[in-house]
Amino acid sequence: MNDARIIVALDYPDAKGALALVARLDPKLCKVKVGKELYTAAGPQLIETINKSGFSVFLDLKYHDIPNTVAAACSAAAALGVWMLNVHALGGRAMMSAAREAIAKVGKPPKLIAVTLLTSMGSSDMKDVGLGGNPQEAVSRLARLAQECSLDGVVCSPQEAVALRHQCGKGFTLVTPGIRPAEANQDDQARIATPRQAIADGADYLVIGRPITRAPDPLAALRRINDEIAK
Repeated sequence: MNDARIIVALDYPDAKGALALVARLDPKLCKVKVGKELYTAAGPQLIETINKSGFSVFLDLKYHDIPNTVAAACSAAAALGVWMLNVHALGGRAMMSAAREAIAKVGKPPKLIAVTLLTSMGSSDMKDVGLGGNPQEAVSRLARLAQECSLDGVVCSPQEAVALRHQCGKGFTLVTPGIRPAEANQDDQARIATPRQAIADGADYLVIGRPITRAPDPLAALRRINDEIAK
């Protein structure tokens, strides 16, 4: 069983680039994430290929629709054999509960987590879309709702990890994007942390993209980050 805590984001426009990177990584050292762009381009066949390579797949499609539609989508995703998938907590209680019930019917259900607030959003962005409070308050409310709906965890900024670990307890999975080694660029993430700090603050899994995918030697970069976490 792969217990690696790094999830490498396969942010590629096609299967060729994604599979080329996968071939350079080690499934014992990481899991991988397939998001909207790559899944739209390559579809379920890519998930099957990656599964055969021994990697656990986080299908990051952030389902957000009426409950019946999301339930059907989650059921289809679970049938692909993914390790984890997600919905958007802003879809509400009925939607998240429907998703939970749908994947419970699968023989080996994947982890089901919810996106709270995108890491690119700050207080001014929240105000633009009519959300009150600050990012930390919104994340807390949405994480509490996800837990009430029996989801396994949430995606959150590493800055919220300490509070959410205290609020939701040890059994609640925290997946944190916005992870950048100290020497890496911030890129378009507004709320970031180093791998070591995120783990110390309570994160279970770290989603890391460009610091690994754009490294001259992705496997070496992956090993360095794992070493940092181990220390």
